[in-house]
Amino acid sequence: MDAAHKITLLAANAFGVPVRFDAVHVEGIRTLEQADVGFAERLGYRVKLLGLAKRQGAGMELRVHPTLLADDHLLAQVHGSMNAVLVKSDAAGLTMYYGAGAGAEQTASAVIADLVDVARVAGSALHDRVPHLAFQPQSVVPLPVAPMADLVCRHYLRLDVADVQQTAARALSMLDEGGVPVERMERFAHADGDGANALVVLTQPAAQARITAVVARLERLPGVLGSVRQLRMETLH
Repeated sequence: MDAAHKITLLAANAFGVPVRFDAVHVEGIRTLEQADVGFAERLGYRVKLLGLAKRQGAGMELRVHPTLLADDHLLAQVHGSMNAVLVKSDAAGLTMYYGAGAGAEQTASAVIADLVDVARVAGSALHDRVPHLAFQPQSVVPLPVAPMADLVCRHYLRLDVADVQQTAARALSMLDEGGVPVERMERFAHADGDGANALVVLTQPAAQARITAVVARLERLPGVLGSVRQLRMETLH
């Protein structure tokens, strides 16, 4: 089961909504570059592929994408084949469930658990069956999923530039004009030694629609080389 399916099932359990795989915004790690992983670590962050389900007002967020987390966050300590689920509840606050997500015994355990569920359903009368997700889907009203354009969070932006001083000033001005407040800007030299520099911008919370519009403008600046790399940031407090 991939990350999109896992997070949708988690949302169904947490919020009592029918499973909706098509509503999950999914970005994988295929376009993630080693340079951004290294720059993030130098700024005190780790990049993790997260699946997030959040209640927001009358609706909810469902998304999967690489995310910057502070390097002292619990989820930033999850490595290798280990998986973790962080849950924030009204009474218990933050709790985390941690364990192996791959391996012969772990996979066998999951398969056997599914077979046991199938056997229980097949051997029970209809009125005695417990729904797999502990609720009857037809008895609840689905929560609307907020569009990604409305998502508000902090962002990591990386611009490869030829002239650091001139491009930095113009980029900061453009971000300000676009309504994207900047928390921090740092300059890094690329490890491949091709002479290009990277300007890394950490923004304050801003709507995804604003970020998308500003990035399109930044990519048209004469001093910007190639596309602007962007990653979302989360605190998960």
